[in-house]
Amino acid sequence: MFSSVDDVSARLAVTGYLASPAVATTAFLAARLGKPLLVEGPAGVGKTELAKAVAEVAGARLVRLQCYEGVDESRALYEWNHAKQLLRISAGRDESWDETRTDIFGEEFLLPRPLLTAIRGDEPTVLLIDEIDKADVEMEGLLLEVLSDFQVTVPELGTITATRRPFVVLTSNAGRELSEALRRRCLFLHIDFPEEELERRIVRLKVPDLDEALAASVVRVVGALRAMDLRKAPSVAETVDWARTLLALGAGALDETVVRDTLGVLLKHQEDVRKAAAKLDLAAL
Repeated sequence: MFSSVDDVSARLAVTGYLASPAVATTAFLAARLGKPLLVEGPAGVGKTELAKAVAEVAGARLVRLQCYEGVDESRALYEWNHAKQLLRISAGRDESWDETRTDIFGEEFLLPRPLLTAIRGDEPTVLLIDEIDKADVEMEGLLLEVLSDFQVTVPELGTITATRRPFVVLTSNAGRELSEALRRRCLFLHIDFPEEELERRIVRLKVPDLDEALAASVVRVVGALRAMDLRKAPSVAETVDWARTLLALGAGALDETVVRDTLGVLLKHQEDVRKAAAKLDLAAL
């Protein structure tokens, strides 16, 4: 997939994803070693976008499992098409149960979900297991077989083993502690808010029409907001949104009025907006 760490950085940059050396190195190792990549960090720092960028540069299909509380095997792995099975049983009233059972538990009645879809694919595939920390602990047990041996057991059909291993990315916002068994099967990468220079490059890349001096001011203000004790610090995505907002308003520079009127683009809680308005000192930036 990648020939070197520099190749990762260069090819991801073409998609608009500017990878730090740590991100590029870990992505290269995950591809070279065939290991799942567990990416942890605050929301909005580019964890999901990394999987999308890898899929794009590799020309791979992106298969996404969005995790949430209550997601189970039928949503993650597979389930049977019960309505179709009932129709088949009704149509074969004169058949013995053994004949019918053999038929209704065949491929025609199987509904593959993301995990099984990725395992069975014979094309380049990136499997994104997004926000694994939102799923129940039981979901991790289901993943262990998939991530250890890249195989899935369907009792009625047997064990299905991947002929071509997918590139697997798991993301976590650290909402809960993940099991050591799951962590052992993965390479670990923590993505934090980027350094000022890297974030400025990201803003310039995503909003090329924004004045360079204004882009630098945007990044400095966002950095100051992140240093405050806020309920939800602004993410990189919100920095880019703010830059686009300022461009749409035709703002040539940051002043108190512009910042106050647009804080809702960066901050999503009223108490954060009030705190920022009271503490933010533009003159000091």
